[in-house]
Amino acid sequence: MQQSTQRSAAKIEHTALLPKIGHFSWDDFRVFLACAESASFRKAASILGLSSSTVVRRIERLESALETRLFDRIPDGVALTGEGRSLLQNARQMEQAIFDVIHKQAAQDVTACGPVSISITEGLGSYWVIPRLVEFQRQYPFIIINLRCAMDNADVLRLEADMAIQFSQPRNPDLKQVKLGRLHIHPFASKRYFETYGMPKCADDLKDHRLVQQIAPGLDDSAFARYFGLSSIDDIVGFRTNTSTAHFYAVEKGAGIGGLPSFAAALGAPVVPLNFGGRHSLDIWLTYHPDARKTPRRALVIDWLKRIFDPKLYPWFRDEFIHPSELAEFMPPEAKANVGLGFFSTNPV
Repeated sequence: MQQSTQRSAAKIEHTALLPKIGHFSWDDFRVFLACAESASFRKAASILGLSSSTVVRRIERLESALETRLFDRIPDGVALTGEGRSLLQNARQMEQAIFDVIHKQAAQDVTACGPVSISITEGLGSYWVIPRLVEFQRQYPFIIINLRCAMDNADVLRLEADMAIQFSQPRNPDLKQVKLGRLHIHPFASKRYFETYGMPKCADDLKDHRLVQQIAPGLDDSAFARYFGLSSIDDIVGFRTNTSTAHFYAVEKGAGIGGLPSFAAALGAPVVPLNFGGRHSLDIWLTYHPDARKTPRRALVIDWLKRIFDPKLYPWFRDEFIHPSELAEFMPPEAKANVGLGFFSTNPV
């Protein structure tokens, strides 16, 4: 009798909540999360592809439904109120529950046909993956690869990509992560540059040269100075850019000395490595959702990515640094056949 009364009371309470639940929209919680994480209505609007006025209207609607203020307006953005901070964890749990449902639905797709999205840093995507992607697609023409090349990391759990290749180790324990190898950055310049300005023999000679520097998310701005044991390189930087392609072309066309992957010359780029100074190394991580392997096409792509970054086949991805001038002798015959010429440089006019 008591259990029946408890069930009746729970049913009445649940029924009473239904009208209130109808006041809420998941889209409003999604906007709330973007605002909370970016601490700015304007930045959240840019991330979500909405207008700032729409974001403000959605937040006001959510605040009205919850009958509480979620954000305080501050000079450089917004800050969560106490009520907003309390809501944040619950909103994240709601978001994760929705993504889990979507991932499980995707895992039920056991066909090998369809799209696979990869997020990767711009340089590795343009100069390493794309040339090898051609052969992969000839073998698996039914898989559509969506390649997102950018220096900022995609959030795999939020479905921004099926898998991501990045330089920072993923911290989320819910993701699968694999260290693919290590990228070694070494100073290079074009043959034409050295013919015109000579090759510096030591760090002190750099005062008569120009450097090309890439500044982008995930890259260490101070690494170049450490290459040569300098306190600053500001006086000798002649060109700065945020993209790997512009950075490489600037070095290739003779704008100055720049840090390129150690395999640059091995892939046919008309550049020459310096014989002094240090180098900068970045671990390469592959991350994907635990359910990704349940879908054949995603499993195929994961295995392919592991293969084309295999340090045993491509020695420049080993943990230990091998000087660019010595790489050829470490390459097995099958790697030499697969590397080819002209993959790194597209020889722009």
